[in-house]
Amino acid sequence: MSEVAPYLATVVEHYRRPHNRRALDAPTAVHEGTNLLCGDRVRMEVVVHDGVVADVGFAASACAIATASASLLTERIRGRPVDEALRTDEESVVRALGAGVPAARRGCATLPWRVLREALEHGG
Repeated sequence: MSEVAPYLATVVEHYRRPHNRRALDAPTAVHEGTNLLCGDRVRMEVVVHDGVVADVGFAASACAIATASASLLTERIRGRPVDEALRTDEESVVRALGAGVPAARRGCATLPWRVLREALEHGG
């Protein structure tokens, strides 16, 4: 089996059935960002309550990699303290997609992470 197979399976699963792809009723933090190289656009909405990410949702007009990354990231940070969510790093986001994310597509994989960080740092 090639190294690309786990990456493809994870990306396809979360692209076809993204978790938390929805608008929130009353987000406490919102940020939107674009990958200028490919045109992907991601919007992250977060509800922070007592220093904890109580809810998170996203909207995306993006490729499969960016959409899957946003889906995985929202699952990972919901219910976590904001400071813990902010300690999530770029490498862990890429690793969550599985082996084989092409170097040229790292910007797609990390766009949701960059957008989420901005939302939490400036509005959460």
